[in-house]
Amino acid sequence: MTTTTITAVDTHCPYCALQCGMRLVPADGPDGAPVQVLERPGFPVNRGALCGKGRTAAGPLAPGARLTAPLVRDAGTLREASWEEALDRVAAGLADAGRRHGRDAVGVFGGGGLTNEKAYLLGKFARVVLRTANIDYNGRFCMSSAAAALKAAFGLDRGLPFPLADVARAECVLLVGGNPAETMPPAVRHLRELRENGGRLIVVDPRRTRTAELADLHVRPVPGTDLALALGLLHLVIADGLLDEAFIAARTTGFEQVRAAAMAHWPERVERLTGVPVPVLREVAGRFARASTGIVLTARGAEQHSKGTDTVAAWIDLCLATGKAGRPGSGLGCLTGQGNGQGGREHGQKSDQLPGYRSLTDPAARAHVAAVWGVDPDTLPGPGRSAYELLDGLGQPDGVRALLLMGSNPVVSAPHAAHVTARLKELDFLAVSDVVLSETAELADVVLPVAQWAEETGTVTNLEGRVLLREAALAPPEGVRTDLYVLRELAARLGVRRGFSEDPREVFEELRAASAGGPADYAGITYERVRAEDGVFWPCPAEDHPGTPRPFLDRFATPDGRARFAAVSHRPAAEQPDADYPLWLTTGRVLAQYQSGAQTRRVPELARAAPGPFVELHPRLAERLGVVDGDRLTLTTRRGRATAPARITAGIRPDTVFMPFHWPGLGRANSLTHPALDPVSRMPEFKVCAVRVERAGDDR
Repeated sequence: MTTTTITAVDTHCPYCALQCGMRLVPADGPDGAPVQVLERPGFPVNRGALCGKGRTAAGPLAPGARLTAPLVRDAGTLREASWEEALDRVAAGLADAGRRHGRDAVGVFGGGGLTNEKAYLLGKFARVVLRTANIDYNGRFCMSSAAAALKAAFGLDRGLPFPLADVARAECVLLVGGNPAETMPPAVRHLRELRENGGRLIVVDPRRTRTAELADLHVRPVPGTDLALALGLLHLVIADGLLDEAFIAARTTGFEQVRAAAMAHWPERVERLTGVPVPVLREVAGRFARASTGIVLTARGAEQHSKGTDTVAAWIDLCLATGKAGRPGSGLGCLTGQGNGQGGREHGQKSDQLPGYRSLTDPAARAHVAAVWGVDPDTLPGPGRSAYELLDGLGQPDGVRALLLMGSNPVVSAPHAAHVTARLKELDFLAVSDVVLSETAELADVVLPVAQWAEETGTVTNLEGRVLLREAALAPPEGVRTDLYVLRELAARLGVRRGFSEDPREVFEELRAASAGGPADYAGITYERVRAEDGVFWPCPAEDHPGTPRPFLDRFATPDGRARFAAVSHRPAAEQPDADYPLWLTTGRVLAQYQSGAQTRRVPELARAAPGPFVELHPRLAERLGVVDGDRLTLTTRRGRATAPARITAGIRPDTVFMPFHWPGLGRANSLTHPALDPVSRMPEFKVCAVRVERAGDDR
């Protein structure tokens, strides 16, 4: 391991979208980590607070936890190789597939944890070097439904159109399908301050999570019915005369169509659909509508559905109808999941987007970005397949035959994961660029070991739209390179020797130019400003512009400045329980693990705290099955099986079981999940499907 050369560096956590501020100092601890994580109280998002994942974030930097040499596959086995050999093989594999099957037979799959510089250069690499339409990323599985709804309603997708601190100042907060007490614990201080300030917290979740325990009111709908719930609340707001008529008239359009849709969702119907009693519906509608300020926060529980876009749209409608948008202390925000989930989708990883959140089908956008890149706009490919559709077609005659994958682990994280794993094995060629030998990397023909967050400088954009700078604290170990180096070297081998710098500052300067004038305008953001100001909110079109913490105070980002209502109606989940699969399954995260667990499962403290998967079920269901805590259960859906021990709790609905998705193997929750896609966002239906639960080993 290369020794550190710094005394202290202020930077940000590598995990969730809070991007908590932290300080790194040299260390030589017993775990082998070369730096130690300290609190940084001055950063406004977390004010020094760190969760267990943040405190142990240096663990994967230890020599035994990560890759330190390229690997290539010979005779079915991965062996160490030089960088020259590994890169030559990757370039040859990508080029060969393009020659034999056409450019779109070469694909790129990115990640929501990549820095803005990496996401930008990866999109440029796909479209300029490979000239393939087939690039997407795992952020499609995170924020795409909320992004689509936000863009349609407000003209702009900023996960939170206000600083997170505004949550504590609202009079009422509705948190729908989120559990930040486990997924982003430092954010909970804002919820606690909300209540200390006299505000009310309402949590909508089928489970009594750690977050729900903080609430003034916990609403427990049937999984997959959040859309009906939002429509039922809007019905009551209309029927009880709680509309903000002046706001609707002055700042919105399309309400009359929404009124008709909402009136079809009367309280008794919504109670039948959701299981939420009518008196509870009335209490929620009244509390939110009568509050002087109010915020709705949605998360994956509401969004990872085949109707996720409509669900978020319905909650936006509730905000607009009550005048709780475009005002201080009010609005709809999305609790982004991945570390750079916001920035990662703004600069070209998505199959339909160019840098600056520009549309790939807009001729003016194509011309602008092509000019920055020095290419003919006509050479830029059009939109390609969304993430699951790309994975579903791997190795097929009309699909991707050679794939470059950076910063993602779909063997664990993709829906219908056994099928996706089989598709990965059908590829002619797979190259994986990662920090660790993930379950997906184990299938690769070439594995490229790349630097981690503390070993490279780059920007990320947190859930507030605040652009931040992660500073390098030490050099990567011998044998490890950066993703920017990988892209530069592959571009050169494939015939493009200019325009692919491995210097993150140079890449960011080009990103600024490419984003200039776009919806996500970073033109006025510099490394110096980010350092000096603890982050800069986009859009920021010029260096003398202050940035935009609250973008909708004067007008929304639509052509006429008005927010758009969306007329939506309830529809059921793609799969309903029946005699063979009589229960609902929902999935999610736990406090000590992160996403596919590829890194956190390698941290001893986190592995001890959450050593493996489990199945959460209600005591009545446990009694019916004849199981006690710790008994092994087999869950079966129409897509596969998973086995894990029982965890019995009264905090879940009797008709529902929960399983976390961080682990591979027999306990892989995504062996069970449904790949049904939202027609707009192409988000898979991770959060709900029909399942059968049995004691492990029992014959049916």
